[in-house]
Amino acid sequence: MTTKFDTIALMGNLRDPLIAESAAAVAAHLPTLGATVLVDAGAPADALPASVSAVAAASLADSAQLIIAIGGDGAMLHAAREAARAGIPVLGLNRGRLGYLADMSPSDNLEPLDRVLAGDYVSEQRMMLRAEIISDGKTRDCGLALNDVVVKRQTTGRMLEYHSYVDGRFVNSHGGDGFIVATPTGSTAYALSVGGPIVAPDLDVIVLAPICPHTLSDRPIVIPGACITEVQVGDDRAEVNCDGEVSGIIEAGDTLRVAAAERRVNLIHPAGYDYFEILRSKLHWGRSNRRKSSPD
Repeated sequence: MTTKFDTIALMGNLRDPLIAESAAAVAAHLPTLGATVLVDAGAPADALPASVSAVAAASLADSAQLIIAIGGDGAMLHAAREAARAGIPVLGLNRGRLGYLADMSPSDNLEPLDRVLAGDYVSEQRMMLRAEIISDGKTRDCGLALNDVVVKRQTTGRMLEYHSYVDGRFVNSHGGDGFIVATPTGSTAYALSVGGPIVAPDLDVIVLAPICPHTLSDRPIVIPGACITEVQVGDDRAEVNCDGEVSGIIEAGDTLRVAAAERRVNLIHPAGYDYFEILRSKLHWGRSNRRKSSPD
């Protein structure tokens, strides 16, 4: 068997023994399919077989035809941003806790991976967000996000006051811990924990969700994916996170602008992938919480 991907980049925290173990097994197997394996040049030298090629992190995605992200959803989020920028697909091998995105199990043998690499897989395009900060008439890029862009208070114990707009139209004045702009993919992440809806990943919509709002009437809403969301903070400063990573600071008078990115990320899954099966598994749907009585 040969793979339709000749050059494959492995991404993940190879300093983690569990991730390094899985990466070593994959890195040893891929050359038997005729693939060249690339890794970050900063990875531990003894973590992978000598057959892999070390590439500078900045050019790793650009040198590959596929990224295999090994780890949890954090690894997938990082790999997805790199994959979208380079225009290549990404496949996830889950070594984390939840694994909404990285859906291949480490308990699987390598046969499912072989089938995926031979072309037997499900492919889907996922929306991404681009965040920008507008300050003193100048715009600076905050980066891409597959899950969400979050505005969070910087001062502990102090409520963040901010205003939201959609396509230039005023939506609401808010007070609380912050604000989430999430993709359908991100609807099962931070936005879910603040009471947002679960959105099927193929819908072209964006979720707006306040974090710990000071009024119970301030509820999450869903807007069309083509809309532009803007957030302005009051007399405080706030932190902007893209997929959980700090990407900027907005001061009073600044505007955070979030919109669907021009590029989408191509996620590939093993054949038979079922989004609702993932939800049932991760959210424990359909399982009784009642304990069976012990036999006398």
